[in-house]
Amino acid sequence: MPSLFPTAKADTLLVGCAAGFSGDRTDAATPVVRALAASGRPAALIFETLAERTLALAQLARRADPATGYEPLLDAMVAPVLRDCLDHGIRIVSNFGAANPRGAALRIRAIARALGLRAPRIAIVFGDDVSGPEHREALLQQAGDALAGRDIVSANAYLGAEPIAAAWRAGADVIVCGRVADPSLTVGPALAHHGWAADDWDRLARATMAGHLLECGAQVSGGYYADPGLKDVPGLATLGYPIAAIDRDGGCVIGKPDGTGGLIDQHTVKEQLLYEVHDPAAYLTPDVTADIGAAEVTELGADRVQLSGVRGHARPRELKVNVCFESGWLAEGEISYAGARAEGRARLAAQVLRERLAGLGPLRADLIGVASVFGDDAGRWLDAQAPGEARDVRLRVALRHAERASAERLLREVTALYTCGPAGGGGVRTAIRPTLGTVSGLLSRDAVHSGFEMLD
Repeated sequence: MPSLFPTAKADTLLVGCAAGFSGDRTDAATPVVRALAASGRPAALIFETLAERTLALAQLARRADPATGYEPLLDAMVAPVLRDCLDHGIRIVSNFGAANPRGAALRIRAIARALGLRAPRIAIVFGDDVSGPEHREALLQQAGDALAGRDIVSANAYLGAEPIAAAWRAGADVIVCGRVADPSLTVGPALAHHGWAADDWDRLARATMAGHLLECGAQVSGGYYADPGLKDVPGLATLGYPIAAIDRDGGCVIGKPDGTGGLIDQHTVKEQLLYEVHDPAAYLTPDVTADIGAAEVTELGADRVQLSGVRGHARPRELKVNVCFESGWLAEGEISYAGARAEGRARLAAQVLRERLAGLGPLRADLIGVASVFGDDAGRWLDAQAPGEARDVRLRVALRHAERASAERLLREVTALYTCGPAGGGGVRTAIRPTLGTVSGLLSRDAVHSGFEMLD
């Protein structure tokens, strides 16, 4: 296999991304690892699997079973590539520890044993969990009435790259994190590999934006970019996940494994560069305040794009914290109507449910395929649409309530539509699950104590 970045300098660090969220494709890592191994260069493989809601759900899972609470697809993601990563010195860095980084580390060690591999050195990053009593007063002050009388499920600070870099310098083969900022998964290896100072703002900012391009996986490779006829992307079924070549000054080139589908060009990179950036001149992360106001994106060849011109400023004095709390129950039901006057029957069914469940709270009603994506919980958008003649309609209704018993009434009422009418309804499905609310705040860095420990 030809070298991925043949003109890169010898000390360039390659960072490949194999997941952009929890539930991403589990076969994405294999071509990335093959490309990293063939390059012969220092390399890291990152799995970004943690969103705000993902972490709260992981906390709920750990409540039910203390051995769980980490990425559910951990085995499927790691097992196929662990041997090659250990054989070729490709270090794995991920936030798939979620609510239980130690549990994830233990599972990775068990995977290695089952595969007959040498025992990897596994580092566990700690400090993001700030749900303890020492932080509660500060969190309550910031949240105001949002947490009054609520049971807190989780409170996690967004850690930065420094504990990851420390674990890298200590020789960890695998670094398991909970809540760290997404770009920090890339900044940590670059910080340690290149030996930058913790206040080298320009270099940290450049590595941060490299991590930002990687963090959503195939999004920068044309996945979320694709729009047939307007933004065509070849080989969408075999998307290649991105790899960044980060030089000693933090500059990066983004590419993907040769022979994979997808597309990396100036358009895909610019879309991802601006993704979730509230202020291009001040993109706040735990590591640095990045400034992409003068950034330049240059195509170097097929599926190779260079990012330059990124500047950095001092990092924020505080860390972002997300607090998740129990907020009641969500009940959902669906039923289909087809044939002549199907849309009218579906609308009538929604009205019946509104009358039957009046007083429990707003009932969200959507006609999937007719009026759903643009709908609102109050039903104003649906009511404003003139009735049409759709002949294949699925009605979906949803209700939130603080009490499970009240929410369950929706399940019974949707099921009753089978015979209580309107005519011709079928294919009922119902579900109920606990809901989580989220509030965000800030904590002083001095109040958050992070670091790492080796599994053994």
